[in-house]
Amino acid sequence: MAKLNFGGTEENVVTREEFPLSKAQQVLKNETVAVIGYGVQGPGQALNQRDNGINVIVGQRKDSKTWDKAIRDGFVPGETLFEIEEALQRGTIICYLLSDAAQIALWPTVKKHLTPGKALYFSHGFGITFNEQTGIVPPKDVDVFLVAPKGSGTSLRRMFLQGRGLNSSYAIFQDATGKAFERVAALGIAVGSGYLFETDFKKEVYSDLTGERGTLMGAIQGIFAAQYQVLRDKGHSPSEAFNETVEELTQSLMPLVAENGMDWMYGNCSTTAQRGALDWWKKFRDATAPVFKELYESVATGKESQRSIDSNSKADYREKLEEELKELRESELWQTGKTVRSLRPENQKPAIAGDATSSTKEVFRKQALKEESVG
Repeated sequence: MAKLNFGGTEENVVTREEFPLSKAQQVLKNETVAVIGYGVQGPGQALNQRDNGINVIVGQRKDSKTWDKAIRDGFVPGETLFEIEEALQRGTIICYLLSDAAQIALWPTVKKHLTPGKALYFSHGFGITFNEQTGIVPPKDVDVFLVAPKGSGTSLRRMFLQGRGLNSSYAIFQDATGKAFERVAALGIAVGSGYLFETDFKKEVYSDLTGERGTLMGAIQGIFAAQYQVLRDKGHSPSEAFNETVEELTQSLMPLVAENGMDWMYGNCSTTAQRGALDWWKKFRDATAPVFKELYESVATGKESQRSIDSNSKADYREKLEEELKELRESELWQTGKTVRSLRPENQKPAIAGDATSSTKEVFRKQALKEESVG
């Protein structure tokens, strides 16, 4: 395991250099990895493992939409695709990738098949950390660990196909066999991680729930909505408000921040944008810090987990979810976004080659002007 310096703090990490795919394949050569669930994380993790030469099978409810999706993805009923209980019986490593609510419901069945020496793999610390609420308490004679990719299963698969990797955390909750580290590191590499950083189950779920409700989804949507509405209220058009709120951030600036860091971004924008960003970022930090503290406490005290369990376990959960998503989808902000996305050059089909050439030149000309004075 390597030790790397992150901003002055040394952390344990697993890199592809010290733990190459060939080593992962060797560690897992006698294992059967059963991916239980084929919804959010399941497809990306199962497909990446299969493409990396791991003996992976999928357990899913027969004749469901996800069963059919697994077949379309090349998993074969009776060979690599099974009903959940048969997959649990066949698997030596159980990748438990159902939703948190579904994990609770299926747990008695899963536990029955956790015979000595097997491993239970999670991609989220929820079930174990909040076991008083979930009832998920593994037997003492199995390994329990997690690999949590820092992104969606779709992103994990897409980056894998591009020859890239998505960073993941790893944690070991229980090492019954003495092989838990090798198993979890091998699986982390096999599912397509760029590198693996060490955590524990509690820290993973606390940071994950805070992030999802914060900058990853909840806070960013709130900030988008607030800035967009202020611009609209002040007479700016939907197109202008959306481009200045969302499009420039997601299409131009964030990719550069991802490549080079925020300090580089500040150093490479116009002096006007630079001055304004430096003057205002601490005001936004100070304004939102109390909200993030309240959010973290809600996570740490179990309020968020209980709300999720209560809400997601209701029979009408899907219907209520669709109502809330409809509110977002049909808002002017995201209806405008739909139109803006359709107008991106990559989504356009030029009528003739000449038009394509002149259109492309115009795109590059505008981009060059923009890069001369970001913001």
